[in-house]
Amino acid sequence: MKKESNLKRLLDYAGGYRYFTIASWILSALSALATLLPFVYIWKVMKEVLDVSPNYENVQNLSHNGWMAVIFAVAAILIYVAALMCSHLAAFRVQANIRRAAMHHIVTLPTGFMDGIGSGKIRKIVYESSGATETYLAHQLPDKANALTTPVGLFILLLVFDWRLGLLSLLPVAAAFIIMSVMTGKRMAKKMEEYNNALGQMSNEAVEYVRGISVVKTFGQSVFSFKRFKEAIDNYEKWVIAYTKDLRFPMMCYTTLVNGIFAVLIAAALVMTSGGVTKEFLLNLMYYIIITPIITLTLTKITYASENKLIVADAMSRIDSILDMKPLPETKNPKHPKDYSVEFSGVSFRYKGAERNALENISLTIRQGEHVAFVGPSGGGKTTLASIVVRFWDVSSGSVKIGGVDVKDISKKELMDTVSFVFQDSRLLKTSILENVRMAKPDASRGEILKALHDAQCDDILEKLPEGVDTVVGAKGVYLSGGEQQRISIARAMLKNAPVLILDEATAFADPDNEAKVQAAFNVLAKGKTVLMIAHRLSTITSADRIVVIKDGKIEDVGTHHQLKNKDGLYAEMWRQYNEAAKWKVGVSNA
Repeated sequence: MKKESNLKRLLDYAGGYRYFTIASWILSALSALATLLPFVYIWKVMKEVLDVSPNYENVQNLSHNGWMAVIFAVAAILIYVAALMCSHLAAFRVQANIRRAAMHHIVTLPTGFMDGIGSGKIRKIVYESSGATETYLAHQLPDKANALTTPVGLFILLLVFDWRLGLLSLLPVAAAFIIMSVMTGKRMAKKMEEYNNALGQMSNEAVEYVRGISVVKTFGQSVFSFKRFKEAIDNYEKWVIAYTKDLRFPMMCYTTLVNGIFAVLIAAALVMTSGGVTKEFLLNLMYYIIITPIITLTLTKITYASENKLIVADAMSRIDSILDMKPLPETKNPKHPKDYSVEFSGVSFRYKGAERNALENISLTIRQGEHVAFVGPSGGGKTTLASIVVRFWDVSSGSVKIGGVDVKDISKKELMDTVSFVFQDSRLLKTSILENVRMAKPDASRGEILKALHDAQCDDILEKLPEGVDTVVGAKGVYLSGGEQQRISIARAMLKNAPVLILDEATAFADPDNEAKVQAAFNVLAKGKTVLMIAHRLSTITSADRIVVIKDGKIEDVGTHHQLKNKDGLYAEMWRQYNEAAKWKVGVSNA
């Protein structure tokens, strides 16, 4: 099946506004023809001046021809402005519709897809790629219609007055056009893709670097500590320098040719006037020298239009890379869990492109109301195991069940209502505390939200904010610490009141004071719920009903804190190291 052209797809995104795009092409073409008419009247002015020379008092139509040139020049500008107004109306609508379509599709994708691509790259695809279509539709397409119409009228003008000079004017143009075709062919399309890949990778790594800047400052590391970011910058630098050198010679030839038409005309004139100069030839030569810069401008517009066509093709390809991603399959016959137990049966999972499984044949049953903690070395699969409960990803093999029902057979809405997730790095939107919490339950009353904030130990946060619960986070210098943001996130979970709760390193960014309040909030939040906790601070999970030790994607051991710490194994070693670290103090020299 033949794939639709990018232009047709863009017009489909424009909807009813596509007619503004078509109108912009027509108006721009009319503007191009109107732009050439002043040169006809300029030729008439020059002819009349040469005819009456040196008796200039005999001129009769000089003023009329001059005003006609001005009128058509102004008309051309006004028509072109009208063309741009039409093209911008359509372009802004296309840009908005592409972003809307992309974002609507993104929310249907599994949450884990964000981690796989990177937020920086997603932002670049959604905003910069859609922005590229706006530039193309609003400016480049009208300019292209203008540039393609101009040669038609120009060709007629060039041949009408002196066909020999006209043809000579076109020789450098033909050579420049051949060079331009070589520069903007398939090779350029490949280079444009490579350029955007390098730029996208650098943008993504930059976002990740900025997020980790606090670690860099804390430990006095340099940018070279972030190897991937440094490599992305070096890769972009090498590509740009190599590409620039590659285009240096053809671009130099192209620029020389399109700007040297007048030199060809002068050289030809010297040959053609070896037997003497006539007024008619001098008039036409002067006229051609004046009008040929339009050829340069026209070719430049076509060049940029061709380049932007490649940019748009690449932009649409990147948008498609998101739109082509498939959401997790939804069951047509949803089932309802009979209780809120969680069961993993022979679960294995591998991330896309990974060489080995992140989880390997995990089997575990968590009873309703039971509090279970996952511990183990970083990268062992703890977060992955918790994430598949809410279908951030689907398992590669095996099954995950809630209340005896496979999570794939539970409707998306019911699954989201059943499970709450408190992340280690909680983020708040730039809106009021009230609305940030209300996200968990859009129909919640103000009283319900205030109670959730109180239960989440947030009273001290609200007291210090200028407008209390109505304070906008991130506005007018209002920011919250990591621990305070965590408590606001817990308030969300309390308002949602889901029966299954997942806590992923929820005290990771809390200072001692915040940690105490976060723990108090957890005690209220977790009451009567099935809880899956992921923790590095072992002191926070000693009271868990069971502790599951996970290493290299496999369950190493299961038991209570008391059972595990008193037998040889990974947990006992972790507990010993944790206590040594907790007791460690910086020595003070008396020297």
